Amino acid sequence: MATSNDFTVNPELVRTLATLLDETSLTEIEYSVGESRIRVVRSAAPTTTVAMAAAPVAAAPAVAAVPAGVTPDHPGAVKSPMVGTAYLSPQPSHPTYVKVGDRIAEGQVLMIIEAMKVMNQIRAPRGGQVREILVSDGVPVEFGQVLMVLE
Repeated sequence: MATSNDFTVNPELVRTLATLLDETSLTEIEYSVGESRIRVVRSAAPTTTVAMAAAPVAAAPAVAAVPAGVTPDHPGAVKSPMVGTAYLSPQPSHPTYVKVGDRIAEGQVLMIIEAMKVMNQIRAPRGGQVREILVSDGVPVEFGQVLMVLE
């Protein structure tokens, strides 16, 4: 068993995690077993900053800016529980799960976030009305990023 002073890096694990970053276009990934933890972060220019969104990059879609007055602690903020790619409909040819103005019930599917090739349904934490949708279809999202605002 490793002690707090004993730290050995598993190069194969680092390579595997780095490959996952490349394959999924994630910016960081963390893996832990017991008290051992490793985090791999890509330091290349991020695609979610306002500066990058203004640059003419065809492959990276722009992330919607959070409007003034909407903070992560806003009572109606629906935040991303993970890093991944947001999809607003179940398939490209299907209508979106919700749109601004829709009345929704607690537990209703709002969107999907794909993380490591797994489609994760993001459900409404409470009932209400969709006030704003702050992400576009197919854009990368970060952990804790506000995705929608409910009233």
